[in-house]
Amino acid sequence: MNRALSQRALWAQALRQRSVWQRAVRLGLSVGFLQAVVNQGDHWMSGAVDGTVVTKSIVSPLIGFTLVLVSAAETWVHRTATLAPKN
Repeated sequence: MNRALSQRALWAQALRQRSVWQRAVRLGLSVGFLQAVVNQGDHWMSGAVDGTVVTKSIVSPLIGFTLVLVSAAETWVHRTATLAPKN
């Protein structure tokens, strides 16, 4: 049980790290925007924009952001746990 609490504390700490959020914004949103342009750009260029296209264009960057946020936080947790002194 102590290990589970320790892991939870590390994750909470990771999500408070500025570097984790910066990486998610920088990488996640940029890749998500690129994905939205590739997947929805033809609709935008032709003017065939409806609610579905707008929703997909918004959701794509959010998915990329979320994936990179979780990945960056997991990397931070792993590095912190690995470098922490063992009792």
